[in-house]
Amino acid sequence: MVILENDALTSIECIWSAETILGEAPVWCPTEKVVYWVDIDGKAILRIDPRTGDRQVFPQDYEYGCIVKRADGGFIAGTNAGLVYLDAGLKVPEIFAIPEPDLPDNRFNDGKCDRQGRFWVGSTDANEIDPSGSLYHVNGSGEITRMLSGLTVANGLGWSPDDKTMYFTDSGQGSIYAFDFDAGTGEIDNRRIFAQVNPADGVPDGLCVDSDGFVWSAHWDGWRLTRYDPNGRIDRIIGMPVPQVTSVAFGGDGLDQMFVTTARFGMSEAQLKEAPLSGGLFMIDAGVTGLPEVPYQG
Repeated sequence: MVILENDALTSIECIWSAETILGEAPVWCPTEKVVYWVDIDGKAILRIDPRTGDRQVFPQDYEYGCIVKRADGGFIAGTNAGLVYLDAGLKVPEIFAIPEPDLPDNRFNDGKCDRQGRFWVGSTDANEIDPSGSLYHVNGSGEITRMLSGLTVANGLGWSPDDKTMYFTDSGQGSIYAFDFDAGTGEIDNRRIFAQVNPADGVPDGLCVDSDGFVWSAHWDGWRLTRYDPNGRIDRIIGMPVPQVTSVAFGGDGLDQMFVTTARFGMSEAQLKEAPLSGGLFMIDAGVTGLPEVPYQG
């Protein structure tokens, strides 16, 4: 096990040892003051109020890779069955699009809304082998546009505070990319490598951007979160007590808490004994603040 020494500004707490198989995609809901997240392989959506500890698990029929709030109530989500609208009670899914009917082994993975309320979501080969994945965005009228193709494991997304740069992760390549982003049209251009992760440090997974414009990336099999400056240089590393760190989001009233999802996918009994909190949800006070997330404006 590799645990990196954390600085005195960092406080890490497991607020729910949920034992998710593949916990992912945390999202803070400022109106409810709760965190939603998914267990992909466990076919569940989870919700916790970090102030009271009140928690709920909502079993699902599909594998949800992500969920995002809709401005008119309910959620929009990516699943193994297609793109889905979900009611506020997380009980009545409606598949509204199947963009890849010819790729039955693909499923939708991470997703997030840009500040104009477009939903961006990527697909991946469920076996994480074939470069059959794509990145799409869904505009307010429900029109779906393929933005990238040839992806192995489409993953974390985020935007710079000035809305001029979009970040996107292909975990299968160990790469975080940066793009020039046109906020008005949603077009992306000038793809370049923002950060390339050494396999010894794990695989880049979910990400978010803080109010300083620094990018936080979760490392699958890396026991860590990494904060990159806007030029892609490592600014800070936070060691985690579990290996499979999957994603990160800011929340709390001041957006000054980081919520980190983890997994226990395929871990042996010995590995779980070494890292028993695997699959839990962590809250980190890292001394930085995030940017507000925007609901889908459909």
